[in-house]
Amino acid sequence: MTNPPSHDNHQLVKIYYDTEFLEDGRRIHLISIGMVADDGREFYAVNRDAPWRRVRKNKWLMANVVPHLPKPHGDWIMHMPRRWLFDYHNPAVKRHSVIAEQVRAFVQATPNAELWAWYGAYDHVALAQLWGPMSALPDGIPMWTNDVRQERLRLGDPEVSVNRMAAHNALADARHLRIVDNELSRIAAHRAQARTMNRATLPGGDAPDDTGQGR
Repeated sequence: MTNPPSHDNHQLVKIYYDTEFLEDGRRIHLISIGMVADDGREFYAVNRDAPWRRVRKNKWLMANVVPHLPKPHGDWIMHMPRRWLFDYHNPAVKRHSVIAEQVRAFVQATPNAELWAWYGAYDHVALAQLWGPMSALPDGIPMWTNDVRQERLRLGDPEVSVNRMAAHNALADARHLRIVDNELSRIAAHRAQARTMNRATLPGGDAPDDTGQGR
């Protein structure tokens, strides 16, 4: 986890994040979490305390999530127990309580933090459950997550580089989510500039809104 820079207390800083999890309709069990702040800080962790026996029985998770978890390097490739799903010795693999404390510190390091995810409803629950019930949410942790997918829809579903997101690697997806949101911000800014120019050059004209449609 990188050190936080200094901030203007009134500056809003986005934190993009992604989680991988096992859900059974009653509870969301965190597997991994990746976070990328707009100020350049990053955080990644794999939950050592996840219900790994149940993960093994989930074909989708075994095919799509487990292959992206930390792998051994060097001589450890030859010595890591075959029964391990991933490299438990990797520094990113941490106890649930440690992840909760480090995520809290990561978010609280930025005043006025905004959380952003992609289809983020389940991600927010997985994040909030690091600390238990909603009433236990630490100070400084937002009570909601903004959704980049919803922002894309608001702008009329423009083409963005979302298809280049690395499937189910939490940190890689958080990094790319920042790229996608920046693309959407540029589209929105360009349209706002175009509306301003239209109003200046076409008195009484019907300037388009953020979706590109006329008002």
